[in-house]
Amino acid sequence: MRPYDPPDVITGAERPRRVGRTATVAVLASVAGFVLGLGLVGGVYGVRAALRRAPAAVSARSSAPTAGGDCAWRASPGDRPGGPLPPVGSVAHTGTRTMTIHTGLGPIVVTMSVAATPCTVASFSHLAARHFFDHSRCHRLTTKGIFVLQCGDPTGTGSGGPGYRFPDENLTALPVDPSASPDAGGPVATYRRGVVATANAGPGTNGSQFFLVYRDSPIPARYTPFGVVDQGMDVLDRIAAAGVSRDAGGFDGPPATPVDVVSLAVG
Repeated sequence: MRPYDPPDVITGAERPRRVGRTATVAVLASVAGFVLGLGLVGGVYGVRAALRRAPAAVSARSSAPTAGGDCAWRASPGDRPGGPLPPVGSVAHTGTRTMTIHTGLGPIVVTMSVAATPCTVASFSHLAARHFFDHSRCHRLTTKGIFVLQCGDPTGTGSGGPGYRFPDENLTALPVDPSASPDAGGPVATYRRGVVATANAGPGTNGSQFFLVYRDSPIPARYTPFGVVDQGMDVLDRIAAAGVSRDAGGFDGPPATPVDVVSLAVG
């Protein structure tokens, strides 16, 4: 099983995918046209402001629900089991939920869009209720090309998951902020500062791993953006400033400052 990544730009059994340097340059070039024109976004996003200012970041494609409104959970025996699969049946399709990541460096609070990513939010809620993420460690920081902290693998290897997979959501741009114009979105999801998205190993392989963007990043629209950091960007900034562990070398590897997830709760 390959690790999960956003592109390398990130990859993974759930990382946004690690590729070689030549491939990185090619991918960056292919996305430069629409990403580099965005510019960096300063400050901490409140969720409503984020959805208004970057509607494509938390925008709507609900490809995961099946015709009956169910989620297509698919067993993945190679993962570390997280208990039973989420229940089969209809999931909520409206509103938001709050995910609080209690780290040893301080809390990070994420507002998740149920409307845009019903199955993704259902999965995180299911795993959080079973304490799947508790006492795990964020295993990856990238400081060049893309700018993300990656968490959610209880094995710490970049290849772990919950024992199931589910399809992508929210890769095209129907804004979910009720106050936004229906045509306020863009053609694809973008990964601006404050966006939280699932990491994967290819289409339809979402599991438990996710990444938090601490600086606008040219990541292809292949990773479900399901929320926005509402509190805790200062925690991410401190982690990013410390850089990657010297043992890893370079700009992609374990954070120099260990990031322990004491607990993760969804309310």
